[in-house]
Amino acid sequence: MVDQIGGTPDPRSGIPDLTGIDIESLPDFQGDPLSIYYEPMETESWALTRCPFVVALGYFSGLQRVWNLPVLTRGTDVWMSLVPMEVESQWIGIDNASGHTVICGLGMGWSAAMTAFHPLVERVTVVERDPEIIELNRRIGLFDRLPDGLGDKISVVEGDAFTWKPDAPVDLLMPDIWLEVVSDGRAGETRRMQENVGAKGVYFWGQELELARHIVRDGKPITDATLAEQAEKFQLPLIGLDTEDYAENTKTAVRQWMKGRWLEGTEVPDDLRSPADDMEPS
Repeated sequence: MVDQIGGTPDPRSGIPDLTGIDIESLPDFQGDPLSIYYEPMETESWALTRCPFVVALGYFSGLQRVWNLPVLTRGTDVWMSLVPMEVESQWIGIDNASGHTVICGLGMGWSAAMTAFHPLVERVTVVERDPEIIELNRRIGLFDRLPDGLGDKISVVEGDAFTWKPDAPVDLLMPDIWLEVVSDGRAGETRRMQENVGAKGVYFWGQELELARHIVRDGKPITDATLAEQAEKFQLPLIGLDTEDYAENTKTAVRQWMKGRWLEGTEVPDDLRSPADDMEPS
């Protein structure tokens, strides 16, 4: 994330190629008002740090300059940061949240906090299996600092996302338990969670890419109709499909973030290709 100026990065990585890019002309990411609450701290396994400056690609948008970026790492793995991709890839779920919303995966607590701001949300339950990340968030104190007592909406429970069951009906399930935005079996893993939760709606992290992988593997174009058709095949009540420009935004996310991780047997059409699609599988 931080070592991106000088040399050409691997097209399969999350580091953008800045060759020929005038960094000074790029827009500044407007960031997030909650980022001020993330001060550097560590537990035995986790570290919350700040990166002074990065150039990062959005999920649906282009390159932006990001300053004083909070980053959550475990070892050498970046599990979360408030870059444009992370923010944009969560926003459809947050914007459609209501009633009792369940989030699987605590991370930095950002999505739970932003969901609590939604006026239609009455309760946010976060399911997290790692007691260290729960303790780290307790020390951050983000939920306690939300205005107007909004943090009171949020409760964190230690548990396994695949076995946890709610104590009350759930309106929206938002799973975000994965390190990478693309991984095999994600729809099936979400379905396992949904079997226990029984939410009215579901929005899982990276769902646009997972829908697209199956649509394109089947030789179909990405349209509103094929997205809805694939959601039915997943047997999940996915929300967000009626978002304005959803099909076009999904294509943008594919070109920027699929990075060659297509399903076996996929013939990638020219309009969705990225440099990673021209590389041998790693």
